[in-house]
Amino acid sequence: MDQNKENVVEVIDPHLKLRIKKEVEGLQFIKNFRSATAEEWYVFLPGFKDPQTGGAAGKVIIHYNLYGNRDIFINTTIIFDARELYVSQLHPLVYAISDEIVNRLVGYADTLLSVHAGENSYQAEYKA
Repeated sequence: MDQNKENVVEVIDPHLKLRIKKEVEGLQFIKNFRSATAEEWYVFLPGFKDPQTGGAAGKVIIHYNLYGNRDIFINTTIIFDARELYVSQLHPLVYAISDEIVNRLVGYADTLLSVHAGENSYQAEYKA
């Protein structure tokens, strides 16, 4: 066996890993709003819903900062309404879902990301 593979330790619980796979594969979007500089999308996940409406688990707001052509970033905000995603043990799940959202909706553009999910909130920067 390859010596490097012997030293690999799985840090994500196997059940959580399967849950991440299921949620990412079932991730769906509906565009709610679009203007010249912004878009708003509703995010639907198989295992999570808005507690008040039973609908989308969250929303994504993409704001295109198009002033000039140097150092352009797309500002992306993800707001999760499903309170179950606020539990700190689900941070890997929130991170994986958010990463997939950025990949699908924004692509490989330079992006400033802000995720709002209770204890799992974070900011990140994606550079192409």
